[in-house]
Amino acid sequence: MEVRSVYKYARISPKKARDVAREIQGLSVSDALDALNFTPRKAAFLIGKTLKSAVANAENNHDLVAEALHVKEANISQGPMFRRFKPRARGSASAIRKRTSHIFIILTDEIGIEEKAGRSRGPKKKEKPGDGKGASGGPAADQQERAAADPEAAAMAAAASEEGPAEPEEAAVTEPASADPEPSATETTEEESEKSAG
Repeated sequence: MEVRSVYKYARISPKKARDVAREIQGLSVSDALDALNFTPRKAAFLIGKTLKSAVANAENNHDLVAEALHVKEANISQGPMFRRFKPRARGSASAIRKRTSHIFIILTDEIGIEEKAGRSRGPKKKEKPGDGKGASGGPAADQQERAAADPEAAAMAAAASEEGPAEPEEAAVTEPASADPEPSATETTEEESEKSAG
């Protein structure tokens, strides 16, 4: 179930409020409140009020437990703008825009919402297709995929990894089997010895 709360005409610009709202999306309510309490910005205070209002709505109007709720969305939209004017040089005037925001917070108790892990601030690295570390995650993941496909090969690979690096073995030379096998030298000598004896 989704529960929402709206703070309209908040006296802060949407650009400043969106920076804080982005940080709490996907978090549980307790984590979001902690993050807002330790953020020293005006937007954090206003969004915190809206978040507490949404939690109160969920508990009182919909009989939900606050610990099971997550922030599904935290949207900031632009409200009306107050225009003020300031006198400037040579009798001119310049406009001052006093912006306002509408803060929308939607909470949900559905399990499909994933908690946000720590975001990495650096640029994303692109992996080359031929570097052996494809989307599957490197050589170890490739070995696991091969093991799932062929269990016998996986058992042999595991045995080889336990023994250590394998030493090169000499290839055994095998002769192709002919239709008429020739008697070996030992067999012919035995037959000749029997004839001579008999």
